[in-house]
Amino acid sequence: MKYHQLGKSSIKVSEVSFGCMSLRGRKADDMALIREAFDQGINYFDTADLYDAGENEKLVGEALKGIRNEIVLATKVGNELRPDGSGWDWNPRKSYILKAVEKSLQSLQTDYIDLYQLHGGTIEDPIDETIEAFEQLKKEGKIREYGISSIRPNVIRAYLEKSSMVSVMMQYSLLDRRPEEECLELLAKNDISVLVRGAYAKGLLLDKPVKPYLNWSEKEVGNIRGKLDELSSGLVEKTELILKYLLTQPAVISIVSGIRTKEQLHETLKALNSSGQWDQVIAQLKKELPINKYDTHR
Repeated sequence: MKYHQLGKSSIKVSEVSFGCMSLRGRKADDMALIREAFDQGINYFDTADLYDAGENEKLVGEALKGIRNEIVLATKVGNELRPDGSGWDWNPRKSYILKAVEKSLQSLQTDYIDLYQLHGGTIEDPIDETIEAFEQLKKEGKIREYGISSIRPNVIRAYLEKSSMVSVMMQYSLLDRRPEEECLELLAKNDISVLVRGAYAKGLLLDKPVKPYLNWSEKEVGNIRGKLDELSSGLVEKTELILKYLLTQPAVISIVSGIRTKEQLHETLKALNSSGQWDQVIAQLKKELPINKYDTHR
């Protein structure tokens, strides 16, 4: 397993990380899967206070309690659950963040969070106030570093200019190459790390039934997947190609993978650790596959 520095911080994270949102099995099985991932070299575990109305944080905290200082624990804030359980409202205000972090610390059974991330955001948010909250939490030692989870170029630029964030989590795949237009290069130049989510485009790049995705029609999605099938000889090789494509970007340090089973875990690790040479194939994909661009939030 390779490990990469998280932005300008002293934190190092594994090249593939564990996206805990996908956990939906028996508690004992999910906890065992988290520990198996750790045993296999994964050290970054990502959750959010929104997932399963806070229960996901509790599960992750319990599973990692015995190895807390050996892992990188990340969670997110900004979606305030309604008291009646009817949903949530966006709230990036300082007062809410300072309150929400206490609940997350309790749920995660820890006295600090390695990476605290804003779970979304728009350019209309009180960005200065949000940054103020994160900076205060750093000074208090309740978080080590902070970042945002966003795909919006205008939001990313604003935080880049105003904050000391170390990372941006963003959706990025061969079906969503919008980050290549501007964000990846900009973040790399400023030593801000990218944590990739959605690498398999909801499974459409692997084995899920083909359907429209973003601005691509069903036929276009099928064409892109067909090209991947043509250039790889099996599921593991295709998984490897998808992961290696994303990791060729200098800003990308880790693929946050939504792992549900041991089989998925070992398939991902096998693909990542393969010694296959994909440079020419990746160059071919960049040249031949169509690229999409942001049409909003610019």
